[in-house]
Amino acid sequence: MAASSNLSRIGLAGLAVMGQNVALNIAEKGFPISVYNRTTSKVDETVERAKQEGNLPLFGFHDPESFVHSIQKPRVIIMLVKAGAPVDQTIKTLSVYMEKGDCIIDGGNEWYENTERREKAMAELGLLYLGMGVSGGEEGARRGPSMMPGGSFEAYKYIEDILLKVAAQVPDSGPCVTYIGKGGSGNFVKMVHNGIEYGDMQLIAEAYDVLKSVGKLSNEELHHVFSEWNNGELLSFLIEITADIFGIKDDKGDGYLVDKVLDKTGMKGTGKWTVQQAADLSVAAPTIASSLDSRFLSGLKEERVEAAKVFKSGGFGDILTDQAVDKKKLIDDVRQALYASKICSYAQGMNLIRAKSIEKGWDLELGELARIWKGGCIIRAVFLDRIKKAYDRNADLASLLVDPEFAKEIIERQSAWRRVVCLAINSGISTPGMSASLAYFDTYRRDRLPANLVQAQRDYFGAHTYERTDIPGSFHTEWFKIAKQSKN
Repeated sequence: MAASSNLSRIGLAGLAVMGQNVALNIAEKGFPISVYNRTTSKVDETVERAKQEGNLPLFGFHDPESFVHSIQKPRVIIMLVKAGAPVDQTIKTLSVYMEKGDCIIDGGNEWYENTERREKAMAELGLLYLGMGVSGGEEGARRGPSMMPGGSFEAYKYIEDILLKVAAQVPDSGPCVTYIGKGGSGNFVKMVHNGIEYGDMQLIAEAYDVLKSVGKLSNEELHHVFSEWNNGELLSFLIEITADIFGIKDDKGDGYLVDKVLDKTGMKGTGKWTVQQAADLSVAAPTIASSLDSRFLSGLKEERVEAAKVFKSGGFGDILTDQAVDKKKLIDDVRQALYASKICSYAQGMNLIRAKSIEKGWDLELGELARIWKGGCIIRAVFLDRIKKAYDRNADLASLLVDPEFAKEIIERQSAWRRVVCLAINSGISTPGMSASLAYFDTYRRDRLPANLVQAQRDYFGAHTYERTDIPGSFHTEWFKIAKQSKN
């Protein structure tokens, strides 16, 4: 259908920071865009920014009707509003003015089942629906995010030209967007991305803790170490911003700002959802789970301050050992431990995505996910290129840990990894992420586990039966009776 020249190509509703930045990004790529927000001052603010940032083709509307009617048909509207009820409210407000064949895209961090429910409800009205994860924070949204659209393929094809230009562009690998799959798969993949991000951040925090508390590195030294690391295998957005953080002085007092930040972590819920999904799918994700537990514990600041007093009297300072540490060796060990732990965290995330994909029949391509995470998003890292190659070598890879390249890297790093975890334990410094990753690796690589004893216990008290290693079939033993007889 030919559009008249004064209609916008696309619309965007919800102009908080992410919404404004995505809208400006779209306009800057040459696609005229209409914007709308319930609080109209945000509309004016965005229009003003569009003027200042290069007279971009962005048009503001104060009421939903004129907003919807300003977009060429079939209309596409991206919503960037808070997950949950605000999304339903926005859909209700806009869909009244929309017509068959029009499309709504939810760009927020929504629970995937809500997207599937809305896609069905929209289909009954003749509207198309996409749930699209957007990662990259404010900067990514403005300069080029990683985007994970799932739902109606027809809707995706209609805006593919826009998404391919708006997404982060990675040399030799292309725009960081792809059609993820049916239903709520885009939201699910973004949720697991955030779970992996939780794990990554926790592992980096533990590396910092060991270097600072045991290695006694100053902020200047930490700034230098993380900057160095960002030139090698750990090159990533999170390592880069961590290096930046250590270099920033406090503008309200002496010293460095990082030391004045309260040690209580906030969260929005996607990490928690990831761990809940792992449990539902019976997929082990201990690194991600330990990062969530660490956030819960960090929230108990007052209790921790009291506990510190209780245990100080028993000879527990912050550090339990006062051994001399070879700084250079420690820095190198921690780098290797961080890398090996990270492989486990990503392996858990990928296994979770694959399990869900199998359950829902989504046919997700894990290598393609690694590719679109290479730029724009929070977990972007040179490391993702290796993950993509691992899946290129073998699309049915059981786990990243058994990919020949990753297996070799873990073998080379495992002694350093064990040294760091032992040093931390002996020093009374908690490294739950690194320890959970190591335990995950050590469990996964053993051909026999003590699970035989747990099965025997289950059969003893609950007659749950067990299988044998030597004879096929299910068995039950009257353990209690036999034990009683032998006691008499």
